[in-house]
Amino acid sequence: MNVLLLGSGGREHALAWKLAQSPRLSKLFAAPGNPGIAAHAALVEVDPANHDGVIAFCRENAIGLVVVGPEAPLVDGLGNALRAVGIPVFGPDQAAAQLEGSKGFTKDLCQRAGIPTAGYLRAQSREDALAALPGFGLPVVIKADGLAAGKGVIIAETAAEAEAAVNEMFEGAFGAAGASVVIEEFMTGEEASFFALCDGKTVLPFGSAQDHKRVGEGDTGPNTGGMGAYSPARVLTAELQQRVMDEIITPTARTMAAEGTPYSGVFFAGLMLTAEGPKLIEYNARFGDPECQVLMTRLDEDLLDLLLATAEGRLEGHTPPKMRDEVTLTVVMAANGYPGTPEKGGAIGNIEAAEVDGAKVFHAGTALKDGVLVANGGRVLNVTATGANVTAAQAGAYRAVDAINFATGFCRRDIGWREVERERG
Repeated sequence: MNVLLLGSGGREHALAWKLAQSPRLSKLFAAPGNPGIAAHAALVEVDPANHDGVIAFCRENAIGLVVVGPEAPLVDGLGNALRAVGIPVFGPDQAAAQLEGSKGFTKDLCQRAGIPTAGYLRAQSREDALAALPGFGLPVVIKADGLAAGKGVIIAETAAEAEAAVNEMFEGAFGAAGASVVIEEFMTGEEASFFALCDGKTVLPFGSAQDHKRVGEGDTGPNTGGMGAYSPARVLTAELQQRVMDEIITPTARTMAAEGTPYSGVFFAGLMLTAEGPKLIEYNARFGDPECQVLMTRLDEDLLDLLLATAEGRLEGHTPPKMRDEVTLTVVMAANGYPGTPEKGGAIGNIEAAEVDGAKVFHAGTALKDGVLVANGGRVLNVTATGANVTAAQAGAYRAVDAINFATGFCRRDIGWREVERERG
């Protein structure tokens, strides 16, 4: 089977690496891909925003499955266009992708379905948002309603910070994503991520992870797209995972199907583990980045089979995917300046040496310039290692990080710190 993978980041490198291991795969194409993905796929120039162009490429190359890595093409309706002509696609239709495309849509759905989440209010104007702030305690969470590349969330500690966050969003700091905002009560607890496949009817648990959104060690500084992650998240016990399925994932799938927007793809639930139990922070409509990297490293079966069964509505009767018992941890190496303006063009070397002890380096924002690998984005590399526990996986990942030559890059040195502390007792 020929497969087309859309995307160019570390998530897509991990998906390409895993898809390439499938005995069912004939040829893998990636658009636009990156130098790491090129080791597993033929890189092609196909614009996901040009739906007719994607369809034409699929027909010319006998594509049996399109795997959409990032969220933007899903929110743009690429899934609808492909399904309309009978091309299987992994990822939801446009209406269902609102689960990520609009935080307000998701909050309203939670309210209708009785899904536990933070109290909230949607505001369409600066005036309405500022008027609503006194009704919330402090800290308070201000979110851009639309897609903001993981950066449209501000936790305000004071009333002045909250007002500044509202003004910033309505003044265009996050573009169209901030044309409306969601104000939420602040939830206390530990965050974790849970993933489940859904084919519109059947839901199947996929795995757990914990990522690190803040740029600085000790979870300080501004939010980023993610500075590292590990899987599984032991804090999300088997009992809590069952509650997440029963109280959050399954009601979401059931409600969306009943309302005529069945969801097909992967649910990525960001959770807060509160004293009252797990509550939904938000949904993403695709695999997380860098969570995908640790999940794919642990997955112990054919990814292509799973994605195709999801796309074709054949998950009923499937057992949950088998995952390796070991822990996998990934460290993001970012370009200096991230999450602001990253320094591009810095040379990267010695990746082969980093991988000698079983570590895997996924390319996230790289390019080849005159035959030299260089940084070409904010998050540049995902250095990934496996171990018997988080402490061992962390040590392996940082050994690999230290082997890489990337003078214009940086990373956090404490990925997995909560679980490392728990393992120390």
